[in-house]
Amino acid sequence: MNDSAWGAPPRAGYWGPTDQGLAMSAGPAHKVGEAAQTRPMPTVPDAGGNQDDRDQGAARPSGPLFRDEPEPAGRTHEPARPPAPAAHRDSAAPAHDPVPAPAPAKKSAGRDLRAAIGVGVGLGAVIIASLFIYKPVFLGVIALAVVVGLWELTSRLAERKEIRAPLIPLAVGGVAMVIAGYARGAEGAWVAVALTALAVLVWRMTEPPENYLRDVTAGVFTAFYVPFLATFVALMLAADDGPKRVVTFLLLTVVSDTGAYAVGWRFGKHRLAPRISPGKTREGLLGAIVFAMAAGALCMQYLIDDGVWWQGMLLGLAVAISATLGDLGESMIKRDLGIKDMGNLLPGHGGIMDRLDSLLPTAPVVWLLLVIFVGQG
Repeated sequence: MNDSAWGAPPRAGYWGPTDQGLAMSAGPAHKVGEAAQTRPMPTVPDAGGNQDDRDQGAARPSGPLFRDEPEPAGRTHEPARPPAPAAHRDSAAPAHDPVPAPAPAKKSAGRDLRAAIGVGVGLGAVIIASLFIYKPVFLGVIALAVVVGLWELTSRLAERKEIRAPLIPLAVGGVAMVIAGYARGAEGAWVAVALTALAVLVWRMTEPPENYLRDVTAGVFTAFYVPFLATFVALMLAADDGPKRVVTFLLLTVVSDTGAYAVGWRFGKHRLAPRISPGKTREGLLGAIVFAMAAGALCMQYLIDDGVWWQGMLLGLAVAISATLGDLGESMIKRDLGIKDMGNLLPGHGGIMDRLDSLLPTAPVVWLLLVIFVGQG
């Protein structure tokens, strides 16, 4: 509390209501001086300082500092000691500087940017190299990401909710979906999805029937959420200009995420979905849309065969929306599980699923719009 809360401290030479009042009540002048020396000062609470200063004659309150503050153990109410004369008090009392206001906290990016950038550049190099050197190598990258993502999701379900979604049939079926989508198109992917769901139902029968419906429901959901959505990347890869389509898909998603992060961190004030992801703002969504539309216009004009810039702007708009919804969707899952990240495999990023959250729902959107704009390829 500040000094004004306790009342202004007494002025030097002021020992009562007025000096004149003391003179009238005490009589002769020498009695006035005598009364001034013997009359005790009203107790003034200590404004601060260390323990030594208080023990060397500074006035102390006779009870707790606040009404609801308990009396310290071992302390008894004792009368306040008479203060030293004004001249000595003024020279001996330590000067208390006002407490400086705390410096405003700097905005934090919320993650290790150096590690995040390093990991992102490394993954980008692997993806670009595998895309343009030999397509099946990139197909293996997709399959590996699917298996790791399935492992992370099923592990978190088991740890936090005791849901036993069978990993082995999901992993085998997930790889089969990716390969079938690349080799046989959408029809092959759908057949692989159906067989994976059947395998999940049968595999869970080897365990006790308790919570069977819960576990197989989670297993079928996982099969659709991770490997089936990833299969649309394999469908894009299968086109004649497949590497360019995949690069467009990845670039627009990354640009959307980067635009939302940069604009939201710098200008974000209005929360987009506070119950789901308090860090996301409407300004960040606007940044994602602007960045993605600009990148989409460039990609469709200069990277995709027969593409037109306005098609790229529509593509970028759709990517910004789908990537944001995908991000919010995984945030819902993590909030339900009570976790911050799906894993810690990628420094600065979390787990594989924390990077796939916006990519997975964006893949079918980009695949469909590219088919509409420029055909199967």
